Amino acid sequence: MELLQALALPPEGWTCLVGGGGKSSLMLRLVEERARHGLPALAATTTHIGRGQGLAAGPLAGTVEELEAARREGLTACAAVTEPETGKLTAPPAEVLAHGLRLFGFGVAEADGAKRLPMKAPAGHEPCLIPNCAVVVAVAGLSALGRPIGETCHRSALACALLGVGPETAVTPELLARLLTHREGQFKNVGDPCRFRVLLNQADCPAQMVQARETAEAVRRYLPGVGVVTAALRAPECVKEVFAPC
Repeated sequence: MELLQALALPPEGWTCLVGGGGKSSLMLRLVEERARHGLPALAATTTHIGRGQGLAAGPLAGTVEELEAARREGLTACAAVTEPETGKLTAPPAEVLAHGLRLFGFGVAEADGAKRLPMKAPAGHEPCLIPNCAVVVAVAGLSALGRPIGETCHRSALACALLGVGPETAVTPELLARLLTHREGQFKNVGDPCRFRVLLNQADCPAQMVQARETAEAVRRYLPGVGVVTAALRAPECVKEVFAPC
């Protein structure tokens, strides 16, 4: 099964990715799946991504003219501009993103940063969701389980405050599920559970699959009907198990 089907993503509109490590891999795989079926797809960022990550999704396009040229020449592009100070890619103007969606129909945007850690708690200004996005997918890495939250979570002090634990507390499936579904966690600013999905990455071995299933069950206990996918995004056949959305 492909990720587009497993996550039950609509064929049109923006899908925004939030949470921990694995967002770039997920974005690239979704763009590749669409292109493989002859369907256009636009990658984007509303925060920052590496230049190599953007180029892997398609030619960089930071203006309306560049987007139109990219669409004439192929099925994919990355809507982003280069930040001179860092060389990283950052968000283009809002009108460029809007025009890009009209051209490509389907877009997937990284809307959160996690410093390559498997978990994330959003600050007050985060996540940077695209207004009226169709779906928000929260990503988390199962490598966080069993390790201290202070070592595995970006903005761990915020996560500890939300969950009422200390930084030395070991992450359990229950704690991870609580952060993913908390209204000040990954569910922040989503509102409707039916447009929220969770992808549990790094389900690479039987032991992690057991923990992934426990986490998925807890997520759906906190937010009934939410779709959860367990996956190993580095594997050729990456989808491992699907808990269907409402």
